[in-house]
Amino acid sequence: MPGTSVRSLLGNRFKSVAGQVFILQVAIVVLLAAGSLLALVLQSRHDIDREARNRSVSVAETFAHSIGLRAALESPNPSAVLQPLAESTRKAAGVDFIVVMDTNGIRYSHPQPDRIGKRFVGTIEPSLAGQVHTESVQGPLGKEIQAIVPVTAPDGRVVGLVSAGLTVKNVSGVVDRQLPVILLAIAIGLALATVGTWLISRRLRRQTHGLGTQEMTRMYEHHDAVLHAVREGVLITDGEGRLLLANDEAKRLLGLPDDADGRHLGDVPGLDRRMADLLLSARVATDEVIESGDRLLVVNQRLTHPGGRPEGTAVTIRDSTEMQILTTRAETARRRLKLLYDAGGDIGTSLDVVRTAEELAAVAVPRFADYVTVDLADPVLVGDEPGPDADMRRTAVSGIRADHPLYPRGLLIDFLPSTPQARGYGTGRAELVPDLSDAPGWQAQDPERTRAIVDFGIHSLIAAPLRARGVVLGVVNFWRSQKPEPFDEDELSLAEELVARAAVSMDNARRYTREHALAETLQRSLLPRALPEQSAVDVAHFYLPAQSGVGGDWFDVIPLPGSRVALVVGDVVGHGLHAAATMGRLRTAVHNFSSLDLPPDEILARLDDLVQRIDHDGDGGDGGVLGATCLYAVYDPVSQQCTMARAGHLPPLLVAPDGSTEIVELPAGPPLGLGGMPFETAEFKLAEGSQLVLYTDGLVEERTRDIAEGLELLRRALSHPDRDPHESCRAVLDLLLPDRPTDDVALLIARTRTLGPDRVAQWEVPFEPSAVGVLRGAAARKLDEWGLEELSFATELILSELITNALRHGTAPVRVRLLHDQALTCEVWDGSSTAPHLRYAATTDEGGRGLFLVAQLSEHWGTRYTPEGKVIWAEQTLPGSAGSPGAPEPALAAFLDVDPI
Repeated sequence: MPGTSVRSLLGNRFKSVAGQVFILQVAIVVLLAAGSLLALVLQSRHDIDREARNRSVSVAETFAHSIGLRAALESPNPSAVLQPLAESTRKAAGVDFIVVMDTNGIRYSHPQPDRIGKRFVGTIEPSLAGQVHTESVQGPLGKEIQAIVPVTAPDGRVVGLVSAGLTVKNVSGVVDRQLPVILLAIAIGLALATVGTWLISRRLRRQTHGLGTQEMTRMYEHHDAVLHAVREGVLITDGEGRLLLANDEAKRLLGLPDDADGRHLGDVPGLDRRMADLLLSARVATDEVIESGDRLLVVNQRLTHPGGRPEGTAVTIRDSTEMQILTTRAETARRRLKLLYDAGGDIGTSLDVVRTAEELAAVAVPRFADYVTVDLADPVLVGDEPGPDADMRRTAVSGIRADHPLYPRGLLIDFLPSTPQARGYGTGRAELVPDLSDAPGWQAQDPERTRAIVDFGIHSLIAAPLRARGVVLGVVNFWRSQKPEPFDEDELSLAEELVARAAVSMDNARRYTREHALAETLQRSLLPRALPEQSAVDVAHFYLPAQSGVGGDWFDVIPLPGSRVALVVGDVVGHGLHAAATMGRLRTAVHNFSSLDLPPDEILARLDDLVQRIDHDGDGGDGGVLGATCLYAVYDPVSQQCTMARAGHLPPLLVAPDGSTEIVELPAGPPLGLGGMPFETAEFKLAEGSQLVLYTDGLVEERTRDIAEGLELLRRALSHPDRDPHESCRAVLDLLLPDRPTDDVALLIARTRTLGPDRVAQWEVPFEPSAVGVLRGAAARKLDEWGLEELSFATELILSELITNALRHGTAPVRVRLLHDQALTCEVWDGSSTAPHLRYAATTDEGGRGLFLVAQLSEHWGTRYTPEGKVIWAEQTLPGSAGSPGAPEPALAAFLDVDPI
């Protein structure tokens, strides 16, 4: 500017913090550069001096050990031989001199020939003692650095000396040649450091705006005084949500601790959640009102843009609590709206009638009433629609004290018609009782208890009926004790609004309870109530429906011919009545298919077709595709073979008699209903006492753990071979059963038995008619051995007919087996796949009555197919058993056409 000298400009510039820092940094850089230069020069001189000494020693030792040196020293004229040799070596080695001398120090060679024959200048005593000696002396060539090395004879005697070295002038010349390079490197470093210092000072000048230390100190004092003196809170945060600055007013309004500066807003104790959310959101706020504790704060928030980019916020806060005095009615309305808003979120969080009533009672205490009781019509608790004269059951009680004299929870109450509860329930309109001490109709309900209620301090009541969809479900009672003024008409309307909102959730919970009860009743009626009698396995089972809705899990134990048993477990996708009904259809289908004695893979294939037909018929439920999983296993206690297949179900666990557990390797197969994919079976032998564990995913999978963890817990619970199936079932449930299962849980544990050789008789039948009589006699003897003489006649007839049919219509091989179990089973095996059929023979037919005879003499009979052919079996009830018929054996006169055998 005109009138301003360059000196004043420079003076002002260097009075600033940036200028002072620049001068200081430049001075430090110069000192460092000078020190570095001195250190480099000294180090260089030292290194060159050391290199000169090392080279002198190396050259002297090399020459001292050269071949022919001792012979030259002993020759009549050593100088004639050594002088040219020393000079050529000196020039090749790059040293200034190589001197050879005798033990008296008389030179034999020297770069200056006139010095030959004269005494050597230096110390030779250490070398005469056999040592290598280096020193710096003033010699004929000037100041020299030389090394003296002894020349020794084979016997170790010193016969001469060799000295080599450099003059100091040549050593200093090397240093002088390196010095420009050193100076250039230091100059470049000094320039770079100065430029860096200038850049740093420039940035500092821009940040401090060229202010000096006194000006910055004065500005900080003014800023601090103004910041903490204003009656408005000021906050500054960075881009990561940390509190950089808070003045005294902000700390007072927000209740911040003294050490709040520098902490993340989410970690500052005492900071209201809504205020913290606003500050962390970094959004622009203009006169936004936030309730923080008992204060109403007006907040303005703006983004800060240092350097042109947002890196935090600046917030101002004003206390507008005094405005509450002028806006009492608005505040009351706000609180009522907040109560209704909170009630909308807090009531109806579950579809449980009792839980909904408890939420309604809890949300109104203490913000609206001091005590709240909810009385529901008794049918509502089980999901039914209440009638006009239904008794009330106290379902929920909430209050500021627990020692109140109100009716306790769970009590069934028959309110008199004069009580406000009965009037409200009958009319559907809320009843207000301003003064309970002057309410004879209410006091008539229970004079002693009502007197205790009034003496306790409860003085006012609102009885609001729970009315939803035209049906009154119960009554909500709001009691006041702490405030001296009674409930008024405005509070009556608030109570009606609050109860009306809760009534919808209550009715939804009632309807859900009814549907859940119906579905659970349906499913339990479809599941087996008692497992059938069989001797193949010892069985323990457990079923628990989900809390959120009954699903489609099921299990079954189905006796099969030949003392075999089928174990089934399945799971239908979905919950509710539809899943339960579908489960019943699938379980019935499994029973029907099992009666055909089909292998597991064929049964699953037929179930798959059935599920697809259900989908095509539109029974998938809400337009969705029906899905199900199933595991079907057949165990034979005679052969101890187990055959199983699964359709998308979890594989079973096998517990060996020694306690080791493993997951059965079983082909997965697609879930039922997908179609197009075959199912595979696996067959393996089970040791007696093995436990086969079938389950659904609700047992091993839940929200807090995955299937792998659940399976590991299941294996741990089952690894005890000394437990029976019932004990194992209890151990599994204690370890894995969740408190509130979100899916159905089905568990089936079967411990295998065997039908020993003493109860099995088997014969190979020769393929000739004469074998029938032989087998008949063998069977009679076996029955006598088993004490079943009463069944001998019928058994002989059955075997005669079945073996004759196998020989006449079947193919070899033919085999007969008798099983003595809960029934006597006769089995005839042959290699033909042609099945016989039961029919009524005409009077003119010569045959066709054999199977009819078998059907009349046996309790059950049938055919099953094997890979080798077929088996025709017939079961007879054992004498004295519960199923043994009391009538005598059928007369043979009805079968006159039976051919003699």
